[in-house]
Amino acid sequence: MKITDVRIRKISDDGKMKAVVSITFDDEFVVHDIKIIDGQNGLFIAMPSRKMGEGDFRDIAHPLLSETRTKIKEAIFAEYEKVLAEQDTEETAE
Repeated sequence: MKITDVRIRKISDDGKMKAVVSITFDDEFVVHDIKIIDGQNGLFIAMPSRKMGEGDFRDIAHPLLSETRTKIKEAIFAEYEKVLAEQDTEETAE
């Protein structure tokens, strides 16, 4: 399975959630609402989840292998850094 598209849909400077991402596999399957979170140990991705009662959350979709999670995380962070750099360039040009 190959990652064919990563879209940063929303970027926020407020709070711990930094962005909301959609990722496409093989131009055939998309996963929406992956979040980039700024945690105690730096940025990490949180897969789409649903609240299950007493404050517990359960992933709706997630990779089964740590290698797959790493591939997804690296693709998302690469696109996130690219979008941030483009924003910095636009702000500097203004």
